Amino acid sequence: MNRDSSWSNVESAAGLQSGSTSSAGIGQGALDEITLLLQRARNGEPEQLDRVFAALYMELRRVAESRLGSGCQTLTPTALVHEVFLTLRGNESLNLNDRRHFFACAARSMRCIVVDHARRRSADRRGGGATPVTLQEGLLGGTDNPDSNLISLDQALDRLDRFDPRQRQIVELHFFAGLTFAEIGALLECSDRTAKRDWERARVFLHAELEQDRTQ
Repeated sequence: MNRDSSWSNVESAAGLQSGSTSSAGIGQGALDEITLLLQRARNGEPEQLDRVFAALYMELRRVAESRLGSGCQTLTPTALVHEVFLTLRGNESLNLNDRRHFFACAARSMRCIVVDHARRRSADRRGGGATPVTLQEGLLGGTDNPDSNLISLDQALDRLDRFDPRQRQIVELHFFAGLTFAEIGALLECSDRTAKRDWERARVFLHAELEQDRTQ
């Protein structure tokens, strides 16, 4: 089965053809089921990954909508989730161990896809006008990040990873994948207060890095 066919199955299983728009969030029971499906996928049933995406599709799409905003953009929420699916589904060497591993990979994939689009949009603007891809929640407050800031943020995250990998992961899970601190705490097996504290520390680090980039 090719990846496009798999994606059609994901959409059908998610209830999109019947117009379902419910989003119940990520409960513990759903997370346990996801872990079981990922174990089956790792044990020779790759189609189980399609079921994981079907189970999480509406949540992932809600996250994508909140991250990207509602403006006219070349990267839509549906396209972002689709690209995440194709990236993970097409990586034959990727063995997702559990729900934590899945969300970590999905968050990293969202980061890479959004930043890649930002780079392409920046290149397009140098050759002509284009609308930037932005994220709704800025790390430096509530303002949108233009493409140039998003690319700088990506580079600053690489520097943060060398300093504190968990803080980098929390930024990816919260900023790019849209998980709450309670959800992040459950995934990383820490309290939501610890997750929020690390997020705030990461914000301070990234703020300083981005300010330094602007003054250079």
